[in-house]
Formats: sequence, structure tokens, C-alpha cells
Amino acid sequence: MTQVSDMTSPMDTNASAWIERLARAGYLAKGVVYGAVGVLAVMAAVGSGATGEKTGSSGAIHAIAEQPFGRVLLAFVALGLVGYVVWRLVEAIQDPDGRGTDAKGIAVRIGFAISALTYAALALLAGRIALGMGSGGGSDSKEELTARVMAQPFGQWAVALAGVVVVGIGLRHFQRAWTASFMKKYKTHEMSEKEIQAARHIGRFGISARGVTFCMIGAFIVQAAMRSNPDGATKGLGEALSKLSQQTYGPYLLGLVAAGFIAYGVYCVSRAKYRAFKT
Repeated sequence: MTQVSDMTSPMDTNASAWIERLARAGYLAKGVVYGAVGVLAVMAAVGSGATGEKTGSSGAIHAIAEQPFGRVLLAFVALGLVGYVVWRLVEAIQDPDGRGTDAKGIAVRIGFAISALTYAALALLAGRIALGMGSGGGSDSKEELTARVMAQPFGQWAVALAGVVVVGIGLRHFQRAWTASFMKKYKTHEMSEKEIQAARHIGRFGISARGVTFCMIGAFIVQAAMRSNPDGATKGLGEALSKLSQQTYGPYLLGLVAAGFIAYGVYCVSRAKYRAFKT
């Protein structure tokens, strides 16, 4: 009888171990950023200096830089975010979790690739500030790119479709929070019952908060497309939180979402420690 040998080489094992380390560092850095976003949003909610539009991820990066030894911390955050980018690219290309090549699997993997690009931009921002190179441009180029897309045949519809996709991502967040499907990725056999319950509750709260902001950002994009307004289509997390603060009972709503983002930061840190990886 033919014996099947293990074809995994030491080089493959070492590469997988490094990818896992990078991914864990990435989740930790992501937790720091979203924790900072939540703290800034709380400050905005209670009127302690921060404004809603300065509470997004880029605002959090600047806030970290202003702390004692902030640029040193920011350098580690940048490196961690690079690790997260690597992991997202592995998920998109190598498909370690077996998402497959059907329509749903391809859509999820494209989402991973887009996430990689988003966090790559954030890592670049953090790296530039850590090195004292300033934050650079960005918003103008986004508006120019969006304007070019809108100027193409069916360009407005393409931008509107992108907005609908973002809203869909937000709704997907609500589904994940409701079903607690994110717990499938935890190494629960290494966790106590209290840790499992804490991860479930904190994850649900934090992921729901992200769902709220994704839906708002998607709505901004759709509205901007219908009005041919490239500036409106580039609104991000900071603008979403600012808009939320302007509603009836805005400070309370902003405070609730802010607490959700702090919870999401804690959730990311727990993922850094307990997530199971297939690399």
C-alpha cells in the first residue's frame, strides 16, 4: 500500500508561523486604533475638545502621535498594521479558510483585498507621522478620483453601487453580531467560560457599532452619487460620527457608538490573543 507522506516543508512551517505573528500584531494594532477612535468620540460626545469629524481613524492616528512617546508608539502601530495588511492579502489570495470561488466566496475575498488597501493607507499615514514626514495629502486626490469616475458613462451608477455595497457590509456586521458567528474563529478550548462570554458580548457590541458607521458611510456615497457630489462620496468614519452627533439626542448616540468602538478595540485585542489561524 502506498504511504502518503507529509509534504509540508520546514520553510512552509516557518512562513506560516511568521504570517500568524504578523496577523496577531495586526489585530493588536487595529485594536489600538479603534480604541483611540472610541476615546476621541467619547470626548466629542461630552464636549471635551475633540469634534466628531476628527474622531475617525486618521484622527486617532494623530491623537496617538500627540501622546508622550507617541511617535514611537505610532511606529509600532504602523508595523502592526502592515502585518494586518499581509494577513488580509493572504486571506484574499491564498484563501486559508476555504471561502471558495463561488460568487459569495469571491465577494468575501475581494472584501479582504479592499480591507488590505484601506489599512495599507492607514499604515502609510501612521508611518509618515512617526517618521516626522507629516500626514501628506489624500482627501483631494480621493475627490479627484471620484470625480473622474463620476464623469465616465454610468460613473454615477458605479459610485452608487459602491455605496450600496458599503451599506451591505454594514448589514453584514449586524448579522455577524446577532449570530455571534465571529466566535467560530476563536480558540475557545484555550479560554475560560468567562473569557468566552466576555468575547461574545464585547464582540457583538463592537461589531454592531461598526455596522452603524458602515451603513452611514454607504448612505453618504449613494447620496453623493445621486447629487454628482464627489466630495460627499469621500466621507469616512470621522464624518459619519460627526453626522451622528448632529442628530436628535446626538451626544447620547455618539457616546453609545463611541463605547462600541472601544469595545471593538478590545475585541480586536482578544482576537490577537485567541484567534485561530489557518495559514
